[in-house]
Amino acid sequence: MKEPKKKPPTSRLGRFARLAGLGTKGIPLAIEGARRVFGKERPRTEEQLQAERERMKREAKKAAEAMLKTLGEMKGLPLKIGQMISYIDGIAPPGYEERFQTVLKKLQDKAPPLSPEAAVEVVVEELGAHPTEVFAEWETEPFAAASIGQVHRAMTKGGEEVAVKVQYPGIDKAIRNDLKSVNLLQTMMGPLSSKVNAKETLAEFTEVFLSELDYTREAEMADVFRRIHKDDADVVIPRIKQALSTRRVLTAEMIGGRSYEEHCKTASQEERNRTGMTIWRFMFKALLKHGYLYADPHPGNYRFLDDGRVAFLDFGCVKKISPDLIAGVKRYMSTAMDGDWEAFDRACIEVLDYNPDDPSWDVYRGYTIELLRPVCESEWSCTPEVARRTVTYIAAGVKDLTFREGETLPTIPHVPHMPREFVFMNRLQWGLASVMGGIGTVGNFREVTEPWIRNPVQPV
Repeated sequence: MKEPKKKPPTSRLGRFARLAGLGTKGIPLAIEGARRVFGKERPRTEEQLQAERERMKREAKKAAEAMLKTLGEMKGLPLKIGQMISYIDGIAPPGYEERFQTVLKKLQDKAPPLSPEAAVEVVVEELGAHPTEVFAEWETEPFAAASIGQVHRAMTKGGEEVAVKVQYPGIDKAIRNDLKSVNLLQTMMGPLSSKVNAKETLAEFTEVFLSELDYTREAEMADVFRRIHKDDADVVIPRIKQALSTRRVLTAEMIGGRSYEEHCKTASQEERNRTGMTIWRFMFKALLKHGYLYADPHPGNYRFLDDGRVAFLDFGCVKKISPDLIAGVKRYMSTAMDGDWEAFDRACIEVLDYNPDDPSWDVYRGYTIELLRPVCESEWSCTPEVARRTVTYIAAGVKDLTFREGETLPTIPHVPHMPREFVFMNRLQWGLASVMGGIGTVGNFREVTEPWIRNPVQPV
């Protein structure tokens, strides 16, 4: 068994080479995907088709396992992408989604940890002493590991059980080098980059992901969300131990409970409805009433407690949205709820930059209506199929616009120049739909959400 490494690879060239090597594993799937897109199918017997399906299943499994190993070792942005593929329905390769998600689920909170010595070095640098001196008890092996840090169990000298998140050594350099590589790719795209608003998207990624490196900011955001939900008995937010927390070490009270996967397997429908509505309130009260976007809804961030409460564990990826933008979002949400489609169309044009004179209009307009369906109906059932439709609706529409019948070359359709904050709003919408679909919540989301939509943003 190989020894855990002391830090993830950090050099720009080394990280790029690892991703390039990973890309070769996906070539058979890419070829198959291109064949499906362009419709260039050669005549084959049923036996040949069956043999090809089996071969592609094996290729999908190999590609997923290669992704698990490489992304888990790299940490940072590549690992975040792997986490998204692991739970967002509709973004894994079509036909192989279940295989990819089954393998990559391990990345949600059980990514390969670094060596125990790596965590010790960071604690010494940040808190001034060895963990066994800072804490009354310290577990050497982490019980969870994710994209930028791993979590160790410990006991404070006051006798309180805590979870200590320790940032990986060098992960700040690794993330910055990943962003530089993406920036280079964006520059090489030339005019195409401008057409798809790549520069603004990259600027948003850079701002949000670099802010995640500062655990003092995460501690502040946890306190903000605790104030937002102080009157909601079903929302649990671990208290931060400020004296034992720094920019690269975050110490919080330990939370027990069941994992998302366990909850989805064992919960009754009543429990599914209650916990799903709690997650919904947690997300949308913060966003629509107070302008705080919780942009990382992946399943590793929840713990489900025996009394029906839900604990939320990670506040690194939180973004403050301007009141003007929230007002714009509420504008198209409320007009859809009222069925005032003329006003809804104006809002789509003025807030979202949809172009009614472009062939893309029906695709983007329809996609927005699809997203708003849970708050426009008196009862809504969350399922994986509904979540998948949320993602594939826009993908299928854009594909049809790009590869138009009778045209030899692809056409880049109009890409709306929306406020750059929508990069992470889309991440929330897709991720939350998949999380809720896995739980299987049924409820009146309109009744819960409407007061926040109808009223202006309030300070916390």
